[in-house]
Amino acid sequence: MNGHAIKAIYLFELARTWRTLMQSIASPVLSTSLYFVVFGAAIGSRMVAIDGVSYGAYIIPGLIMLTVLNESTSNSAFGIYMPKFSGTVYEILSAPVSALEIVIGFVGAAATKSVILGLIILLTARVFVDYSIDHPVWMLGFLVLTAISFSLLGFIIGVVADSFEQLQIVPMMIITPLAFLGGSFYSINMLPPVWQTITLFNPVVYLVSGFRWSFYGTSDVGVGLSLGMIGLFTLVCLGIIVWLFRTGYKIKP
Repeated sequence: MNGHAIKAIYLFELARTWRTLMQSIASPVLSTSLYFVVFGAAIGSRMVAIDGVSYGAYIIPGLIMLTVLNESTSNSAFGIYMPKFSGTVYEILSAPVSALEIVIGFVGAAATKSVILGLIILLTARVFVDYSIDHPVWMLGFLVLTAISFSLLGFIIGVVADSFEQLQIVPMMIITPLAFLGGSFYSINMLPPVWQTITLFNPVVYLVSGFRWSFYGTSDVGVGLSLGMIGLFTLVCLGIIVWLFRTGYKIKP
């Protein structure tokens, strides 16, 4: 394992975050804070509790997941797309660096940014809403696993994308709707039976449910099932990445 190569890629990608603090950190935190103000403080105070948790506190895990999913995907996709767009990816591919080391560097940096952002939003939420965390270790575990799995998805998107428009369309048209329909703002048990069954095909449901359980000990699906689905999604993404490097699809000319 070439630790120096991983460290170089990892630190280079992290350095981009500090150069674009407004876009990488400030903008997502500000946007999520507006959700806390509108849904948590204003509307939440007029809504009934869900599973014994006030509405303002109930949506905190969902809002954090919404941001982490989008940022993990976007950061990782942009991170690998730019070297491909500028042609510098061929320097990486010709260097004595394995595909695994490349993935660890890019995905690790994107996941680190998303975890930091998620923790900042968690601290920011305290300003607007009171909440508790019953299982802090599990909370951090779910946050890290989600960031890694969707950073892997973003890496795939960055490899196969041919333009900046394609780079943005998946987070905008697919991931955000799935997050909104995945129980970020409500419990899926509030839906009619037919829609509850349909919603179970949404992978984001398992992420939000497991993450919310770590806060309040309540979930829409079993914690074991949530972990299993995250693991399955991660394995599928890894399998696709292995195929991309073996075939050279959209990577090598």
